[in-house]
Amino acid sequence: MEEEVKGVEKKEEEAGQRTVLLTLAAELLRELGCTGPLTDEDALLRSCEMGAACQHFTSLCVWLVSQLKSVSSLVESVSPTEGPDDAETFQLEISGLMNELHCPYVCLTSGNVTSRLHSPRNCLQLIVFLSTELEAGRLLNRHNVPASDPGMEQDEDEVVRELQLIRKALDLPEISLEVPVAQILKEVEDKITELSSSSSLSPPLMKTHLQPEQWKTLQELHQSMLKEYECRMRMLVTRFDVTVQSFHWSERAKVQGASMNDVFWPIRKSLVTESLITIPHLLAAREDYSRILHTCSATVCQKTRCSIQKVLMTGTVPDRGGRPNEIEPPMPSWEDRREGGGGGKQRWGKRSKRKRN
Repeated sequence: MEEEVKGVEKKEEEAGQRTVLLTLAAELLRELGCTGPLTDEDALLRSCEMGAACQHFTSLCVWLVSQLKSVSSLVESVSPTEGPDDAETFQLEISGLMNELHCPYVCLTSGNVTSRLHSPRNCLQLIVFLSTELEAGRLLNRHNVPASDPGMEQDEDEVVRELQLIRKALDLPEISLEVPVAQILKEVEDKITELSSSSSLSPPLMKTHLQPEQWKTLQELHQSMLKEYECRMRMLVTRFDVTVQSFHWSERAKVQGASMNDVFWPIRKSLVTESLITIPHLLAAREDYSRILHTCSATVCQKTRCSIQKVLMTGTVPDRGGRPNEIEPPMPSWEDRREGGGGGKQRWGKRSKRKRN
C-alpha cells in the first residue's frame, strides 16, 4: 500500500514538473521570436509526446540550433528530419550537441542515446535548455561585440553613399573623394549652422565644445544610464508578466488561454527593455526641451485633460483600506474539539466599530 502511495505521489510530481516545463518552454519560444505552431502549449505538448518521431519537434530544435550557431562558435549542428525513420540519427546529433554545450541535465546526457527523447518531459527539457542557451548567446553577442572585427567596419562604398545622402539633404555640391574627410565634415557643419540660424528652431541645448577626454566621460555616463534604464524597464516588464500570469489562474482562463495569449503577446513583444536614446539625440536637443512644467498647473492641464478624468464613481465604492488606526483586524476565536466533527474550526469575530468624532 505504501509503495502504491509513493508511486502516485511520484506521478503527480512528474506531472507538475512537466506542466512547469511546458509553460516555461512556450514563453521562451515566444520571447525568442519563434512564430511556428509550437508556441501554443497544447501543440507543443503533443509534439513532445511524439518526441524525435515528430517532424514539428525536430524542426523546432533545428531552428533553435541554427539561431544559436549564428551568435556563438558552436561546431555541432542538427540536420532536419523527413519522418520517423530519421529519429535515431536526430538523437545521435542531439547527443553530440549536448556534449559540446556541456549540458547539465542528466536526462539528456546519460542512458541510451536513442531513447532519451522518448519522454515528453525530456523533450521539454531539451527545448528549455536550447532556448536559454540561445538567450544567453544573444546577450553575450550584443554586449561583447569586438571593436576590431573587420566585419563591423564600414567599407568605402558605404561611407561614400552616406556622404552623398547628406549632400543631397543639405543641398551641397558634389563631393569629391580627393577632398579630405575633415574638410567635408567642416562644410557639413557650416551648412547645418547656417540652416539652424535661419530657421525657427530654438538654439541647441548643448553649446559647449567637448574635448576628447570629456567625450569619453560622456560616453561612460551614457552607458551607465542605459544600464540603469534597462534594469528599471526589466523590473516593470517582469511585474507586468507576473500580473498577466495571475489572470491565467482562473477556471475560465484555462479555456480562453490561447485567445488571451493571441492578444497579449503582440503587445508584450513591443515592450523592449533597451533604450533607443543615443549621443546624437543629446546633440540634437534644443533649449525648449529643458523647460520644466508643473503637471498640476492650469495651463498644462488644459492640454492634457481627457474624457476619462470626467468619469465620476457613484454608488458603493470598495474600501481600499490604508487606515490601520481606524479598523482593527478580526481576531480568531477557538473552541474545543467536539464529537461528530466540526471541532477546532476557526471563527472570526466581528469587527469592533469605533465612533468617529
